[in-house]
Amino acid sequence: MALATLTSFVDENDKAAFDEFCSSVGISSSDAINMYVKVVVRDRKLPFEVKQIDPFFSAANQSHLLKSIQQLEAGNGKAHELIETEAE
Repeated sequence: MALATLTSFVDENDKAAFDEFCSSVGISSSDAINMYVKVVVRDRKLPFEVKQIDPFFSAANQSHLLKSIQQLEAGNGKAHELIETEAE
């Protein structure tokens, strides 16, 4: 089987921690990356969940909410009655 080179740039502290982990379980970093590649190719998916963080917690939304709370606490809000409707 012909081998090819895969180059990836990672934070040097992450690389050191990864190398240390791999060594502690008796494999090389190259072996670990090859295992990862084989699992992705075999399963046709990443071996972990990748998801977007809930947009409710985005910095822009949290900033808007904080500003709204500050306005209410400063007495710059309006009270409205809750209007309930019949459920369909």
